[in-house]
Amino acid sequence: MRPHHTVALTVTAVALLALTACDPQTSDTGKPAAPEAPAARPAASASSAPAAKKTATLPDMVGKGLQTAQDEAQAAGFALLTSHDALGRDRLQALDRNWKVCSQTPPAGANVDTGATLDFGAVKLEETCPAADAPAPKPAGDTLPDFAGQGMKTVRGALPSNASISVKDALQSRMVLQESNWKVCSQDPKPGTALTGQPVSFKVVKTEESCP
Repeated sequence: MRPHHTVALTVTAVALLALTACDPQTSDTGKPAAPEAPAARPAASASSAPAAKKTATLPDMVGKGLQTAQDEAQAAGFALLTSHDALGRDRLQALDRNWKVCSQTPPAGANVDTGATLDFGAVKLEETCPAADAPAPKPAGDTLPDFAGQGMKTVRGALPSNASISVKDALQSRMVLQESNWKVCSQDPKPGTALTGQPVSFKVVKTEESCP
């Protein structure tokens, strides 16, 4: 009697079909599947154009209190603000309400980039605005300039940082504590003397006083 192999052949065929179905590299026909095409990359986005600058018309601040001028400038869209002593004495505007505006840069009416810095020249409320901002003394070079009449604080800033400087009251024996409130009456060495590292001394009075 011949043995029957029908069941064994059937099981083998089923197993081969299962393996073929599970193999991702094999197509439904039993042949190797074609490789998948690479995924398409998203198109590069076009570079964004630079943002346009924002401009605004600068109001006229001259004659206003410094604090008011700053508030109005900020309301108009200007955030970068600074101020300086219009009398050239290099005083700090510690309390803006005690100062008034004499000049402004850029000038009023200009159509200005709101990112620009606005600079106000100011004096104290009881002072008179100068016709133009008083210039600070130029830095000393090889010779000693004539500093007569200049604010002592700005004079010190014009001399080399390593200079030996002494300051005395020309009228009394007062302490010269805040040099921005004093002006030079005389100096030693005299103007035009070569600066070779020697000490420099000044006699000063308060700004509103007359030199002896």
